Amino acid sequence: MLEIEIKVRVPDIGAIRDQILSCGGALSETLTEHDTYYNAPHRDFGVTDEALRLRQTEIRSTITYKGPKNTILGSKIREELNLETADPETFDRIVTSLGFVPVAVVIKRREYYHYEDFTISLDQVEGLGDFVEIELITQNNAEEAAARVDQMAKKMNVTGERITASYLELLLSIP
Repeated sequence: MLEIEIKVRVPDIGAIRDQILSCGGALSETLTEHDTYYNAPHRDFGVTDEALRLRQTEIRSTITYKGPKNTILGSKIREELNLETADPETFDRIVTSLGFVPVAVVIKRREYYHYEDFTISLDQVEGLGDFVEIELITQNNAEEAAARVDQMAKKMNVTGERITASYLELLLSIP
């Protein structure tokens, strides 16, 4: 699966929320996400542009691998593999026993909205501020999907600089 997404810092998250709802988007859930990122003992994920993440919320825990990023039309494109786990503590013990090292924890409040086949997330990230992400998961043409994400951003009045850095990268770049 390919994840095609744009991320933009927003000054008024409420205005974006109103636009999503007025266009027919539906709120599916609001969660607090605690994302623990790990680095591998055999290669530096900061250099290879990969990510291994354990996401814990009030209702589920998910292990995610993200492959290196590419960019098309201002959208970030990368392979994403997800696996739910009922036992996040054991996952953490396994990977740390194998030499993986926790790098940082990113905490955010996220509102998930769905519109057509898009997921639109409104994020309040501790230490970083407010963001909107528009995401499309596809197995098809990445360029076509990126163009659709771009069209959806325009429809939702999401303007501003598109950020391809992850929240982890943004947090780690703070002096």
